[in-house]
Amino acid sequence: MDGALDSLRRDFSGLRSGRASPALLEPVRVEAYGGEVPLTQVGSIAVPEARMITVQVWDRALAGAVERAIRDSGLGLNPAGEGQTIRVPIPQLTEERRNELAKAAARYAEGGKVAVRGVRRDGMDKAKGFEKKGEISQDDVKTWSDAIQKLTDQYVKKIDDMLADKDKEIKQV
Repeated sequence: MDGALDSLRRDFSGLRSGRASPALLEPVRVEAYGGEVPLTQVGSIAVPEARMITVQVWDRALAGAVERAIRDSGLGLNPAGEGQTIRVPIPQLTEERRNELAKAAARYAEGGKVAVRGVRRDGMDKAKGFEKKGEISQDDVKTWSDAIQKLTDQYVKKIDDMLADKDKEIKQV
């Protein structure tokens, strides 16, 4: 269940909230070296200003490919190349874009809840498997099931809280 929360934190860090963040470009993949590689493997990402991200490309020949990858990533960014350095200004978010980001955050949160419920199902199955083998009693299965459900409810609440915080951050003007 902790893994689901960590994954959700990573997903949320990639959602723009009007501020520049290196995590914003982490999912971008660049066509290089005969395949697609993560942007972090062809250059270093920095945030020199609140509304600017720079990418220092290590191989000058890949600068154009990095620009194209950022432009085509669907993040709504328009990079400008200056040799081996690519500047990516972060535009102000429109109300429509804020709503899209809030919906994306809700989808990520729902995926996290599904992952937590999957862990709950696995735990319940294990408890029932122990009962079938005769290793534990029905009372123990009931106790374990209640504990697993309680833990699941706690993690779902954490996910809801994270979503509420991210939604507030996204909608802040």
